[in-house]
Amino acid sequence: MTLTISELEAVLLVAETLNFRMAAERAHISQPALSRRVQAAEQKLDARLFDRDKHGVALTAAGAELVPIAMRMLSEFRDSLSDLSEFIAGRRGSINVWALPSVASALLPKAARAFQKSHPQVRLNIHAVSARQITQAVSEGNADIGISIEVSDQPASVTFSPLLQEKFVLICPVDDPLAGRKRVDWSVFADRPYIASGPASSIRQVTDRILAASGRMPEMTYVSDNISVVGAMVAAGVGIAAVPQLALRLMDATRLCSLALHSPIASREIGILLKKQRSLSAAALHFLDTLRRTAPG
Repeated sequence: MTLTISELEAVLLVAETLNFRMAAERAHISQPALSRRVQAAEQKLDARLFDRDKHGVALTAAGAELVPIAMRMLSEFRDSLSDLSEFIAGRRGSINVWALPSVASALLPKAARAFQKSHPQVRLNIHAVSARQITQAVSEGNADIGISIEVSDQPASVTFSPLLQEKFVLICPVDDPLAGRKRVDWSVFADRPYIASGPASSIRQVTDRILAASGRMPEMTYVSDNISVVGAMVAAGVGIAAVPQLALRLMDATRLCSLALHSPIASREIGILLKKQRSLSAAALHFLDTLRRTAPG
C-alpha cells in the first residue's frame, strides 16, 4: 500500500476546505479528477476518509488521523526535493578528495579556502595517502578526485590529467657545508649519508631512477615512509635527502636548507585522477575548477 503524492495532496486539500469543488480549484484539476484521487487513497487504506452528505463534507476518524501524517510526509518530501536541487546545483553535498601528503598540505588549503567562499555548505573529505592508495581509491569509486602522480601500472579505468610539474630539491641542515650553495648535482649523495623515502613512495620512483643512472647509488642510512620523518632526520644532522618541493611544507623550514638539484634537473608530474565513465557532482566539478585555478604555475 503506497499513497502517491497527488493522492496525499488531494486528501489534504479536501480536509482543509471540506469542499470538493474548492479543493479541485486549488489543485487546478476537475472535481471528478480530485474525487478519483481521494477514492484511490481510501481504497488503498481500506478506510473512508470523509463522510459526505447533503450538509457537506466531514473528516472521519481515519481521515483526521491521516492528516498530520500526510502533512509530515509532504513536508519531508518537499525538503528532500529542495536538498536534491541544492545538490544538483552544487551548493550542498560532500567531496572525497584523496591526495599525496605533500599535495594535501601545500595545495589543498588554498583551494579549500577559495572553494569554501562560494560553496560553504559543501564538505571536503581529504585523505592524505600514497600514490597507489589514491589510484586504488579512484578505481574503486571511493575517491571522487585523486591528486597524485601517474603510477606505472595505472588501471585503464582511471584517467590522469596534468596539474603541475614539481621539481626535486636537496635538503640539508642549515649549518651543513652544503647550505652555502645555490645548487648541487646528484653526485653529492654518493659521498654523504643518504636518507631515502620508503620503497613504496612515489618519491622513490624518481630518486632511484636518477641515482641508478648516475652509476653511484648511495648507501641508504635511513629509510622512512613518512616524509616528515625524513625531514626531521635531515634537520637532526643524520644525513641529506632529495625531496619534491611541495614536501617542504611538511618539514621544519627553520632547521633546513633546500638547494636546487641539477645534472639532471628532476621533477615529477602531479595530476588529477578521475574514474572513467563516472559523472562527478556539480560540487566536485566546481572544486576541480578551483583546484586548477589555485595551483601554482
